[in-house]
Amino acid sequence: MRELLSFPDPLNEKAARTVAAVVAALGVVTLATQAWWLLVVLAYGFVARVLTGPTLSPLGRLAKDVVAPRLGPATMVPGPPKRFAQGVGAVLTTAAAVLALAAGATTAAAALTAVLVVFAALEAAVGFCMGCKVFALLMRTGLVPQSVCERCAQTT
Repeated sequence: MRELLSFPDPLNEKAARTVAAVVAALGVVTLATQAWWLLVVLAYGFVARVLTGPTLSPLGRLAKDVVAPRLGPATMVPGPPKRFAQGVGAVLTTAAAVLALAAGATTAAAALTAVLVVFAALEAAVGFCMGCKVFALLMRTGLVPQSVCERCAQTT
């Protein structure tokens, strides 16, 4: 069970950026079509990746096992900041899904989805991970102990 509920550390940034590209695209489709049920699909993916890395995420598996290896040599990055970023995505998409599907607050859901699209697109296109930046800030302020990510502590 412990192996199932694990997150890779380090992980291939090319896989993370591939996931981000698909998340951004699916977010754009959600906004363009107002198919709010797609937020449930996005939320599931984020929750699955937070809990198990790519293990229970079809998109995570595809990115790690199929796409990333075809993009050249792996670029390894620390896992904990990426896991934190996936957690932020889980919160955003879950909140957006609840707002749209349960409360009918589609404008608020669209705003959260737009934020998700912007940050996923930045990660996919240029490797800028906002969740990772917030994680680093939390480490610098002591809210996240340095023991959570020794490699991160050396660079913050």
